Amino acid sequence: MDRPLRIGVQIQPQHSPDYALIRDAVLRAEDAEVDVVFNWDHFYPLYGEPDGPHFECWTMLAAWAEQTERVEFGALVTCGVYRNPDLLADMARTVDHISGGRLIFGIGSGWFQRDFDEYGYEFGTKVSRLNLLGEYLPRIEARFKKLNPPPTRHLPMLIGGGGVKKTLRLVARHADIWHSFGDIDTFTYKSGVLNDHCTAEGRDPSLIERSIEFPGVSEADDFVKAGASFFTVPLNGPDYDMAPVLEAIKWRDTRNG
Repeated sequence: MDRPLRIGVQIQPQHSPDYALIRDAVLRAEDAEVDVVFNWDHFYPLYGEPDGPHFECWTMLAAWAEQTERVEFGALVTCGVYRNPDLLADMARTVDHISGGRLIFGIGSGWFQRDFDEYGYEFGTKVSRLNLLGEYLPRIEARFKKLNPPPTRHLPMLIGGGGVKKTLRLVARHADIWHSFGDIDTFTYKSGVLNDHCTAEGRDPSLIERSIEFPGVSEADDFVKAGASFFTVPLNGPDYDMAPVLEAIKWRDTRNG
């Protein structure tokens, strides 16, 4: 399946002492004509000053739903084991309606131990978190069908991660978008593993959009040849410099013609 190339921006909600800086970054991203605006679902900064300013994911997404007009948006990614899965589905449905149908439902199993420890969630192990996510995804999908009113559309599900045995199997079963990490060789290998899981699940691998952090113009074409079509530029606070986003958008527009 040939897809138009898409550019996302991850506005990381860290190191901004004033939420107005984040609001402004979202507006600038939409004005720059990005396709998708993401945040992330953490409670503390992932780098820089560990106790620096930070804001919460889903309350922010509700604000973005009202603030924006065109872009799709979501979490890259929300932690699927922080919250009751039925409640999380209802939160997502509500934000989807607030936005008029522009939410991307990004989800993963979580990995940053401080988030769990500080907020009283059981960290467990990588395997236990993935197993729990595997239990929760069907519940989330079932709750979407029960809600009244239902989501405005089939909510595109983005699953982040690259574990070849468990995560990519969950991607093959549930996801519309797979967000990967790593260099071109890693991406190519894991994309092939995902294709195999799709075949085993009786699903067309071309239905899953392949996403990765934008590697820069010099390497992006190689990822396109390997099957990627969705590229996200991470931006850190407090300045949220749009220069790398504008570079990525120019590349996208040239490639899309």
